[in-house]
Amino acid sequence: MTEPTLVILAAGMGSRFGGLKQITPVDDEGHMIIDFSMFDAYRAGFRRVAFIIKHAIEDDFKKLVGNRMEKYFEVKYVYQEREKIPEGYAIPEGRVKPWGTAHAVACCDGVVDGPFAIINADDYYGVEAFKIVYDYLKQPHGENEHAMVAFGLSGTLSDNGSVTRGVCKVENGMLTDVVERFNIIRQGDGGAFTLDGGKTYTPLAGDTPISMNFWGFEPGILKQLKAGLPTFLDEGLKENPLKCEYLLPTYVNTLVNEGKATVKVLQTPDSWFGVTYPEDLPSVKAAFAKLKESGLYPQHLWN
Repeated sequence: MTEPTLVILAAGMGSRFGGLKQITPVDDEGHMIIDFSMFDAYRAGFRRVAFIIKHAIEDDFKKLVGNRMEKYFEVKYVYQEREKIPEGYAIPEGRVKPWGTAHAVACCDGVVDGPFAIINADDYYGVEAFKIVYDYLKQPHGENEHAMVAFGLSGTLSDNGSVTRGVCKVENGMLTDVVERFNIIRQGDGGAFTLDGGKTYTPLAGDTPISMNFWGFEPGILKQLKAGLPTFLDEGLKENPLKCEYLLPTYVNTLVNEGKATVKVLQTPDSWFGVTYPEDLPSVKAAFAKLKESGLYPQHLWN
């Protein structure tokens, strides 16, 4: 069986944060969130990694992350560029935004050749999350049997602004629905989202299962993602040509609802945290300092 690959979504520039938040230090030693994620992945058993980046950040990313990781992983690169769309389609004039997470993963076709996990470069998922995904991917599964790590909503919100999250429904341990909700704010012990620019809000319980883009996939999904791209472009370019996004949770939800895939929901005791806004950084640094003090991480991860 092919060893699982860890695929890391690192092409985004972090527009709300105002820079390359993927390479922002979160401790006094200069480690980034991606360092902690890869340290956890290595401890879980991963030895192959594919970074999804853009050519525009390639030199900086390799200098600060990729070259260092070659000591520990078999490293590959996948390039998500706006030009990577099917023949016959054109990039709308004025389009700056990339095509979304599903498009990013589709770009892995031909590079990733076995089961793989997906994470965001700027999210912290915890030690156990990597263990349960790696163990899942090491087991034999059908080509349409996938997995997802779920976190409770209350632990994924920012105190400094709204966020976008994949809101899930789970029955008997299996994903039955996931909807990408934008503009979720903290409200009481849970959260709430708006569909009308803040005029009204729909509440969400604090323990609502949330997808933070930590998936475990069989490799066949790559060709399915590529095959679904024309349909997305046909619809998206008509409705919102400058900002439409081919989103991974939305596509997975379509596969589940059409009976073309199953997704096992993996529960983790770990807490998620990440940097969405500059104001989030101090609390994230404090959280990592506390994790080091507890002995979960050494002061210098890769020594």
